[in-house]
Amino acid sequence: MTLVFCTDLAAASWIAESELDWSDLVTLGPAGFPAYARLRFLPDPVPPGMSENDAVFEEWREEQLPRLYEILAEHTTTPDDCHFCVWDGFGQWDNPPEEAVPADWSPEAVPGLAPPFEHPDGGPKVELPARAYWLFRGPLAEVGTWSQADGWPGQVRLHDETPAFAWPADRAWCFTSDVDPHWAGIAGTPELIARLIADPRLDVVPTDHDEIPPFYR
Repeated sequence: MTLVFCTDLAAASWIAESELDWSDLVTLGPAGFPAYARLRFLPDPVPPGMSENDAVFEEWREEQLPRLYEILAEHTTTPDDCHFCVWDGFGQWDNPPEEAVPADWSPEAVPGLAPPFEHPDGGPKVELPARAYWLFRGPLAEVGTWSQADGWPGQVRLHDETPAFAWPADRAWCFTSDVDPHWAGIAGTPELIARLIADPRLDVVPTDHDEIPPFYR
């Protein structure tokens, strides 16, 4: 299977129709998994309320996702059949139609990011109360190659952005990465979470879907 852009959003209905508060859903994923964890791109703030500008950046943390994907692929029976939601705030227009750009939007407001818009071809998106996503399907090994996906119209350039949601067809796990937290969420089996925590190349800590995780201000 090769990566394809999906116009049928049925596979994402368990995300779009979730009854969780959207902020809980986009950070730790759907409820009902036996175990949850956080992959930290920055250390947790100490003390609480600390500014992200005061956090110590470590380059090795940027290398965690490829290793994470390797382990996730080993913990599903369908590593070649996964779904990915990519936030529509990513990317850049080649030639945005004027009617698709909000009148009060300006490039200076969010440098490097495209404005919110309706897909010029009317392509559907997975909608949450405060987020919208394009849906892709294909092998976990092709994560990030969105602009090369079959059926992608190409008016918006997508690079190797991290998916907001990723899950295999057997739903053995769910990966979540929102634009606000300093960490990504992983939901899965206790065996998967234990494997991730034990890996020295990852900074993974267990968490609970009912607890409030730490955030930088």
